[in-house]
Amino acid sequence: MSTTAPIALVGSGEYLPVMTDIERALIDGRPPKYVQLATAAAPEGDESLGRWHALGRAQAERLGVEQVVVDVRTRADADRAELAALVEGAGLVYLSGGNPAYLADTLRDTAVWRAIVDAHEAGAALAGCSAGAMALSDWAPRMRDLVHTNQPTGLGVVSKVRVIPHFDKMLGWMPDMLRNALLHTPSDSVLLGIDEDTALVGGPHEWTVRGRQSVWVLSEGSRVEYAAGATLTTP
Repeated sequence: MSTTAPIALVGSGEYLPVMTDIERALIDGRPPKYVQLATAAAPEGDESLGRWHALGRAQAERLGVEQVVVDVRTRADADRAELAALVEGAGLVYLSGGNPAYLADTLRDTAVWRAIVDAHEAGAALAGCSAGAMALSDWAPRMRDLVHTNQPTGLGVVSKVRVIPHFDKMLGWMPDMLRNALLHTPSDSVLLGIDEDTALVGGPHEWTVRGRQSVWVLSEGSRVEYAAGATLTTP
């Protein structure tokens, strides 16, 4: 994908006040249309989706922009022309958290995903938080069973990159995750840990760390920290 519009890979905090400045920077200078997909949370049911939509509405109000919910819950939804049409003219498209594998599998090769790619190539910023960040990379695992594969499972907007979101908390929740992820990360790819309330903004290869904490470049026996304001390069 060739575009100068920014990408944001976010560790946590989508739509919350702590991330308002980052989301404002993404949409500033672009159409005031904030397109939001809570698809990754669809398996959790209506209550979870309603919570995401409410959080997104509150953030859009703080930013003074229009919230547009693209309510994709299934692959059938993702191929509905009327939902794909909602993406057109976006200033920022945001994929929020939940199940990364479900998100990637639901959107891949659908009308809505093509509309998102077209909007990004036309200049819309594109962001993913937690599951959304994983899905935008090459690796969108099924978190609870930790199925790993060297074949790309994400949407591949950011190639040769794999993301562990909530990095400052994730190893406490899933102690084996880093070891398993390192074992299965291809040699030509980079594994990134993104802390909570932190974003890696730029792309597809040149990035700046924004937010409250750090981004980590991970390899066997090594964790290199990039604090807020630092820049880094990915393959």
